[in-house]
Amino acid sequence: MYDNYRTSGNSGSYGYRTIILIPVFIRGENVTCDSAACIKMNTKDQLLSVISETCDTSIDKVTVVGAGDVGTACIFTLLSQGVSSNVTIIDVNENKMMGELLDFQHGSLFFNGKVTGCKGNDYSATAGSKVCVITAGARQKTGESRLDLVQKNTEILKGIVPNLVKYSPDTIIIVVSNPCDILAYVTWKLSGLPKNRIIGSGTNLDTSRFRFYIAEKMKVAPESAHAWIIGEHGDTSVAVWSGVSVAGVRLRDLNPAMGTDNDPENWKEIHNKVIRSAYEVIELKGSTSWAIGLSVANITRSILKNSNKIHAISTNIKGMCGIEQEVFLSLPCVLGRNGIIAIIDPHLVEAERCSLKFSAAKMMEVANGIKF
Repeated sequence: MYDNYRTSGNSGSYGYRTIILIPVFIRGENVTCDSAACIKMNTKDQLLSVISETCDTSIDKVTVVGAGDVGTACIFTLLSQGVSSNVTIIDVNENKMMGELLDFQHGSLFFNGKVTGCKGNDYSATAGSKVCVITAGARQKTGESRLDLVQKNTEILKGIVPNLVKYSPDTIIIVVSNPCDILAYVTWKLSGLPKNRIIGSGTNLDTSRFRFYIAEKMKVAPESAHAWIIGEHGDTSVAVWSGVSVAGVRLRDLNPAMGTDNDPENWKEIHNKVIRSAYEVIELKGSTSWAIGLSVANITRSILKNSNKIHAISTNIKGMCGIEQEVFLSLPCVLGRNGIIAIIDPHLVEAERCSLKFSAAKMMEVANGIKF
């Protein structure tokens, strides 16, 4: 806005000078000021007329502990699928955390949400997290079982879990670090939280692998094959062959020997492939990442969206399927805003029940050796 004012000099002659009037918004009113006055206001204040405070709380905030391959795969999937609009990364390796943080922030135009980071052992930025995902831990090496990692990762959890609960006392914790069943048990002990709010990522991924291989053999889409892996996320997992179905047809009605040593079609090899899957990926590329990232986002979505969907996740199954120990193993569970809503009794046949009890005994043997 420009206005010309006639002025008189000392000689009595007349001239014109231009005064620039800049429209601004102050407390909701459109007013003007000259450039000298407005120069004290920053660009944001000249543009924005604030009428309320920014809300710092989030209904879908997720903290991911660990900025390694698995952690970053979880973050990418949470953001790209729109599961969370507010993700915080924390890692003891500050350079690694900052590098991943900047990489995500530079791509923020391409997803709906924001990413923040915590340095070192400062967990304050995790406050108010609805879900905390723990991926930090020693990496499983070639030829090393998940159970070999127990004590190393227990020590790491001692520095993580109390801090998460301190800043987010109402959070739900998903334990992804291996061995996830044992470490979910450790997290439950360290956190003091009720069992419905401690979840191991468990056999949600194993179940996906199982359905993929069944679907591949049947020449149908994976979502059309209904099957479950329960028990340990590891070598003693249990394939529930008695419940495998396609289009409502139970496959054991067609092949009663399915999954047994006497099966002429050797379906049991599919379960063996599921068990070997992680080892194969580790041998080929160094670590698993994308499939577990997708699995964690799948679990987190069901919690944040209060969907009541069923997932094979690790929880305290004492009292289920004849298990009398305080042990975390996977069973199909209904998930919602409060975490685990219900545990489903899969009505196992005797051979499957015995296999699950063996898995539980193996877990208890390891758990009893943990030094808290």
